[in-house]
Amino acid sequence: MTRWLSDEEQTLWRLWITANAELEHAIEEDLLEHDLSPADYEILAHLSESPEGKLRMSELADAILVSKSRLTYRVDQMEARGFVQRCAADGDGRGVTALLTRQGRRAIERAAPSHVATVRAALIDHLRPATRRALAADLRALLEARQLAPHGHGHA
Repeated sequence: MTRWLSDEEQTLWRLWITANAELEHAIEEDLLEHDLSPADYEILAHLSESPEGKLRMSELADAILVSKSRLTYRVDQMEARGFVQRCAADGDGRGVTALLTRQGRRAIERAAPSHVATVRAALIDHLRPATRRALAADLRALLEARQLAPHGHGHA
């Protein structure tokens, strides 16, 4: 038997879809000014926050919730632009590590201030502190229930 959404739940769902689409659009527009995609930014952010600016490709794929093949394609493009470099993982001839280059670090450092300002203007500043805490707790629980707990928490 289908458990239909109540009017309140349906309203919440539709508001969520619209707000999420608007936030994604604002982020894409902002990052486009820096010649980055949201995927580029996310990869650069994770690498910039990691020790020594590098992560195993498998860890990076898990962190950004994409398949290894999709990450490989994205990293290929970013490597061609000089943002990352691939190298053998320390102590493991089979593993591959993505390493943030100086050019990649400059790209994230240029984009981060306006990206954070966009996230603030589009989302954070519209939520009361108690709402932010409650929403973060609820979203964390949702992700953990789906076994998608987030990794890292530095850059927006």
